[in-house]
Amino acid sequence: MKITKIEKKKRLYLLELDGKERLYVTEDTIVRFMLSKDKFLTEAELAEIKDFARFSYGKNLALYHLSFKQRTTQEVRDYLAQHEVEDQIIEQVIVNLQEERWLDDTKFAQTVIEHNLLSGDKGGYVLRQKLVKKGIAKSIIDVALADVDFSEVCGRVAEKLWRKYDGKLPAKGLKDKLTQSLISKGFSFAEASQAIAGLELEKDEDTEQELIYQELDKQYRKYSKKYEGYELKQRLTQALARRGYDFSDIASALRDYL
Repeated sequence: MKITKIEKKKRLYLLELDGKERLYVTEDTIVRFMLSKDKFLTEAELAEIKDFARFSYGKNLALYHLSFKQRTTQEVRDYLAQHEVEDQIIEQVIVNLQEERWLDDTKFAQTVIEHNLLSGDKGGYVLRQKLVKKGIAKSIIDVALADVDFSEVCGRVAEKLWRKYDGKLPAKGLKDKLTQSLISKGFSFAEASQAIAGLELEKDEDTEQELIYQELDKQYRKYSKKYEGYELKQRLTQALARRGYDFSDIASALRDYL
């Protein structure tokens, strides 16, 4: 059969064979097989061209996806599937991209961890979940996270949170808030405790007293509309305890307030 027409169509080329059969191929396919108008092809050559054209199309799609930012193998695989690339072609493309180092899940994991160590605010548990969601194998994640020291990141985040909540919560409430926040960011309890200990939090009696009365005013306005007497006292006690105030300080404040 003879190529009777070659026409560029955006990112692909239209090949017309014997004036009737049509086939879309990539520029790589044109170059690889030195295709030109009036060239004759055997059935075997055409089959090879079709196979390579499908692979080349899939690879070009993948490279386009990778041109914006680093991706994991699973992200590229999902992207090709969304564009209806055949499963067999997807795996061929993945293998080729890995061989050419366009895809490297180990490097991806290391990059994420290193960026976090420099300027991020996440601990190991959250990073692990993030990498798992990206489709990276557990074995790769385990190796990447092995021996990584998150103490500096945890300390940096703890200090930032301390500046945010200092003067707004009692010492115990502040410590609890910092601990909960750090754990929610993926740091271990031990890492959080060490970071908080490094802040040297001190209890300021005057500030604590001012804060507890401010909170008591707020909670009283809320609960006095529905409760009174013993029930009101219990509601206020529970509300203040949740904010981190000591029961002895709560009892003293309530004696003066009620």
